[in-house]
Amino acid sequence: MDFQLSTEEEAFRDEVRAFIEQNLPSDSDRFNPAALANWNQKAREARYIGFAWPKDVGGGGGSIMQQVILKEEMAKVKAPSLGTCFMGLAWVGPSIIQYGNEKQKQQYIPEILDGAYQWCTGYSEPDSGSDLASLKCKCVRDGDEYVVNGQKIWTSIAMWSKMIILLVRTETEVDQKHDGITCLLVPMDDPGIEVRPIRNMGGGAVFAEVFFNEVRVPVENRLGAEGQGWQVTISALANERSSIAEVYGLTRKMEDVKQLARETRRAGKRAIDIPSVRRRILRAEMKIEAMRLNGQRFLTKQLKGEPLGSETSINKLHRAALEVELGELAVEINGSAGTLTKGSDEAPDDGAWAQFALGWPEVVIGGGTPNIQKNIIAERILGLPKD
Repeated sequence: MDFQLSTEEEAFRDEVRAFIEQNLPSDSDRFNPAALANWNQKAREARYIGFAWPKDVGGGGGSIMQQVILKEEMAKVKAPSLGTCFMGLAWVGPSIIQYGNEKQKQQYIPEILDGAYQWCTGYSEPDSGSDLASLKCKCVRDGDEYVVNGQKIWTSIAMWSKMIILLVRTETEVDQKHDGITCLLVPMDDPGIEVRPIRNMGGGAVFAEVFFNEVRVPVENRLGAEGQGWQVTISALANERSSIAEVYGLTRKMEDVKQLARETRRAGKRAIDIPSVRRRILRAEMKIEAMRLNGQRFLTKQLKGEPLGSETSINKLHRAALEVELGELAVEINGSAGTLTKGSDEAPDDGAWAQFALGWPEVVIGGGTPNIQKNIIAERILGLPKD
């Protein structure tokens, strides 16, 4: 595929660069709520939030190549994220656009684009994580409502989310376990919902358990047809796994690790001059480059109008491995002090590297564990027998 930009695409790149020059928050304002709110307001006005979504739902109607250009230019300057509703923009919104009715699109899509609140994802259960299709969260129809009973786990940001996109089982007697699953859009403040944060080894609490006890959900809150939940989910996760932005984020993190290695002295020399450290940096850079080239393959398919499939699990697997690898490398460069967390006087960068090294579960688990990604690659790409 020829990635030479057209005249129109070059003009769009110039437009994005001009927007960045006029609106990018200064370094001192990167964590200023008012500055970030202004950035997102300007981005929303420019339709850069939800840029590839259709214009008739409030998106930018941008082409695939324009989306790539937008992400590239934002990554170059380490711009703040475009929009604040991460899950809504990554996969909830695209799922509603594809499977939702007109009322659902009008109700939820503008709020996602505006970042009015957060969404969380009710997929995994205590006995249904990697094997998501075996979920048991029970849902029974009662007139114009569904009654939900069960539990979800590893639910990211459930503590401060207003809505949850929830997978439930509406049929138990099915030929295939992927059948009989339904997707619901549920307010988190509905009676009968209980959220219990799960504190991680780094001291934070991004994940939670969510319990449903006789939760009544209007049938009109169903996304797609009853029993179509698995198709909705596959579509949602494909949006997550095909994200090109992950490569840019890893490249920036790699540069931070290399700078750390330049500034840190070990055994009388710079850490970056130690052969074992240099080899690990090189291996990580090779994996990031492999992700980038895979992303180019995915982009080629999209430009040809071909749907993305199981091959996106390759980059998800790379991403998980790199998250752990870069964290371990940063701790090794810092030496024993690299294990110190925020608040310790001797902690490098006030414990930021230790926090990074301990923060991998949300990335590695989210969207499917490495084991399930390997199974997908083996079964659906290589044609190997089912696990």
